[in-house]
Amino acid sequence: MRAVVFEQYQSPPVLADVARPVPGAGEVLLKVAGAGACHSDVAVFREFSKEHGPAQLRPSFVLGHENSGWVEEIGPGVGVGIEIGAAYLVYGPMGCGHCPACSRGQDTYCENAATMPHLAVGLGRDGGMAEYVTVPARNLVPLGDADPVAAAPLSDAGLTPYHAIKKSLPVLQRGGATALVIGLGGLGQLAVQIIRALTGTTVIATDTKPDAMRRAEDAGAVTVPGGPDQAAAIRELTGGRGVDAVFDFVGVAPTIALAMGSVALQGRVTVVGIAGGAYEWNFYGVPYEVELTSTYWGTIEELHEVVALYRSGAITPDVEVFPLDDALEAYRRLEAGELSGRAVVAPHGHG
Repeated sequence: MRAVVFEQYQSPPVLADVARPVPGAGEVLLKVAGAGACHSDVAVFREFSKEHGPAQLRPSFVLGHENSGWVEEIGPGVGVGIEIGAAYLVYGPMGCGHCPACSRGQDTYCENAATMPHLAVGLGRDGGMAEYVTVPARNLVPLGDADPVAAAPLSDAGLTPYHAIKKSLPVLQRGGATALVIGLGGLGQLAVQIIRALTGTTVIATDTKPDAMRRAEDAGAVTVPGGPDQAAAIRELTGGRGVDAVFDFVGVAPTIALAMGSVALQGRVTVVGIAGGAYEWNFYGVPYEVELTSTYWGTIEELHEVVALYRSGAITPDVEVFPLDDALEAYRRLEAGELSGRAVVAPHGHG
């Protein structure tokens, strides 16, 4: 079968012929409906090296950690409830399955992660940027009759902001609450939709791209352009008090500084973007009792909740679909910042 393979560090992936996988015990074989191209993939093949990067992400393996598909084969030991031909979304993270975190469905914080051979489907283990992929049956979330191709990015671009937003609900679930979304790529656009679906919060959003801000406005956000007075403009929209929760989907030093300069007393700032920016904190530099935290992916229980929002029509991923033969072009456009939505590779066509 054809697959997009990460073969060597600091080099683009290649489209290659590889053996079709066979489901092992407790696994299913999925005929891939969609596989999202993510900036995390770019970090794997552009930034990491043998000396600087998780051992679990050493080449080679098939990329694709945002996956959906139809069940093609069922491996031995899979329990009841999984049907041939049914459409599922794949929960990517794969922990040990038996530590306290994994027992909560929080494989992202597996206590035995350092000894695991991989981090997730498509991150150390062959992923879904291929015609077929094997995944543990436990990691399947049913999609019903919802479009599985458009759903593929929800497994990361939907789940990651959903998890961050749920952690911040204590400061958002009250009258007059405000939130700021910084960075309106795939995750940021879904964050705007999720906040509005879960709360009555006023959403303020910002990005350097006018088209991205226009799409956020279409989803109900108030947008603020960049500039030296950006934090002051955001505070003015909140009557001077600042926003209750900030979600930074970029994570460079200037965006973290903007977040901390815009947040209200007792507010919460969550840095979701993994650009590695630093922030120098001091006691008098921010309002009292502001929380500055990070987050990583989410739980499988939360992915079920994300799918429920998707199936109800409360959230809609903005996707651009590519055939598998054009997967490398999808990654090129992702790196170049030329995509308006999430690139999804559909190996078997769409529609």
